[in-house]
Amino acid sequence: MEKHRCGWCVGDSLYEAYHDEEWGVPVYDDDILFEFLILETFQAGLSWITVLKKRENFRKAFDNFNFKKIAKYQQSKIDDLLQDAGIIRNKLKVKATVTNAQAFIKIQEEFGSFSKYIWDFVDGKPIKNSFENYKDAPANTVISDAISKDLKKRGFKFVGSTVIYAHMQATGMVNDHEVNCFRYNEV
Repeated sequence: MEKHRCGWCVGDSLYEAYHDEEWGVPVYDDDILFEFLILETFQAGLSWITVLKKRENFRKAFDNFNFKKIAKYQQSKIDDLLQDAGIIRNKLKVKATVTNAQAFIKIQEEFGSFSKYIWDFVDGKPIKNSFENYKDAPANTVISDAISKDLKKRGFKFVGSTVIYAHMQATGMVNDHEVNCFRYNEV
């Protein structure tokens, strides 16, 4: 018998693998949190599958999402990235990635880790929602509003509440798997 998955991923093997293995799994590792933050930044205004298909290209282009290296990117590196057809070549988003890496490091210095900072918004544990259909999940919440506002205050770009809520879903801060999805109780 076929496993029941959330409706948003059904029919695309890349999407299904991402759903089955990563989406909604609680992430406490700063390196992975940064990767998702960058990918969500580039996803703003686009579909997630567009970003997912280019994920490996992003990984190569952005030094394996090494925020310490990205924080030091010079204009010449930014210019190179804007010529890289393997990624989404949006000038504002590429520049935001550098800015966000710098702000990410500042948060680590202040809180000890980005993980501690962001997970404190949900008291360190995932919020478990109960949606029958993925379409019933909100695009943003009071918590994503608060995180977005605080990140912007700290200098982050492209971190609107909808982007942050998607980040929360992806990194397991909130479990928005459909209640009849096989992953709902696994994560």
